Amino acid sequence: MTSNPRIYALDTNVLMHDPTALFKFEEHDVFLPMTVLEELDANKKGMSEASRNARQVSRFINELIEANGTDGIATGLRLRRPDGLQLRTAERSGVLLFQTSAADPKRSFGKVAPDNQILSAILALSEERSDREVVLVSKDINLRIKAHIAGLPAEDYENDRALDDFNLLYTGANALPENFWERHEKDLRSWTERGHSFYEVQRLPDENWHPNQFLYLPGAEELEFRVTRINGDNGVLQVIDDFRSHGHQVWGISARNREQNFALNALMDPDVDFVTLLGTAGTGKTLLALAAGLAQTMDQQRYREIIMTRATVSVGEDIGFLPGTEEEKMTPWMGALTDNLEVLTHTPQEGGAWGRAATNDLLASRIKIRAMNFMRGRTFLNRYVIIDEAQNLSPKQMKTLLTRAGPGTKMICLGNVEQIDTPYLTETTSGLTYAVDRFKHWPHSAHITLRRGERSRLADFASEAL
Repeated sequence: MTSNPRIYALDTNVLMHDPTALFKFEEHDVFLPMTVLEELDANKKGMSEASRNARQVSRFINELIEANGTDGIATGLRLRRPDGLQLRTAERSGVLLFQTSAADPKRSFGKVAPDNQILSAILALSEERSDREVVLVSKDINLRIKAHIAGLPAEDYENDRALDDFNLLYTGANALPENFWERHEKDLRSWTERGHSFYEVQRLPDENWHPNQFLYLPGAEELEFRVTRINGDNGVLQVIDDFRSHGHQVWGISARNREQNFALNALMDPDVDFVTLLGTAGTGKTLLALAAGLAQTMDQQRYREIIMTRATVSVGEDIGFLPGTEEEKMTPWMGALTDNLEVLTHTPQEGGAWGRAATNDLLASRIKIRAMNFMRGRTFLNRYVIIDEAQNLSPKQMKTLLTRAGPGTKMICLGNVEQIDTPYLTETTSGLTYAVDRFKHWPHSAHITLRRGERSRLADFASEAL
């Protein structure tokens, strides 16, 4: 194979997932079969994210035609936008090629289906440009399998990955070496401020800490810290609160393990505006977020109300259209809220059933359920916003939600990346993964990966055995 630039043939789902994909192949050329343009046209109507992306791709192509002229269609349109959107700076930018002739009917695969027509067009181009490597880029695994069978190189679209390997994702908590004090005995400075102990140390090369990262000393000392500041080579560690004792509960909830204690410290800190909690089912993500929200909304009155939303993606068959108001339509999706409110309000009360009913009515007036569809254009002031099932959001949807935050608002994203139900999203391309990776250097955000389930022995065994 020669060292000539490649030709990347894009499938429709790549462009509907990321409309800027046209400009992300540096010096290589991009090829669009006619079937892809037809599928973009068929999917342009509607208000979904995919429909908006389809319309944006059409606008990009139209801009390129206007900038290059129709005479350039035969030789290729230079992939440089008039407004300078060159997402990867390269000395040479490739060209956009189109399918300008009908595919040979003898080269058909099975029945006449769009995927087979795309494959036929790419194979024809591969034979025509035998001096260049033609690669299919698709998020459809079945089309990639067909391409491999036909002898055509095929790849997944990886440009939108937040990181190459999900196991490398920032966890938010690290163990300190047992000889931590000995390593820093010469440069250690300590003081007490507002009831908290602080330690300033000179960071060693292997101590690559991030703001609001949680650190703990294993063994007999069992000290737990939070990185409050990083000043060049120096790091300031604060001894965190212990929410595991019954005397220091959050709305009647105690932390049951180290990670839950870290999470409650982040959720209760007014200086942290954005918290992400990752964890499998039963690790307590929703319960902790809701308890911290109620404590700060009802008791401390730091926030005016709690707003809860989630991506409405079904696990099984859809339940169809739902009657009622926005809140009533969202109620079936909010089983996690209902279940956790039962835990938080299930305490002996003097008022008996009447007292519990009054408490539930009071809480309901301060907790609002909102649909994600109507978030665009809104601004939340002094609100405590919980975004549940955030693993089903794309990076663009995550940005849309996080930019709704006004002054005094705290955003909490909860999710389990092992339960992604949105087509074409993976662990490495989920908006939740994207947010964790991009916010880890920001001093007003915190992240914790919860590892230990706290539901029941049945749930723990089911997670391991099934």
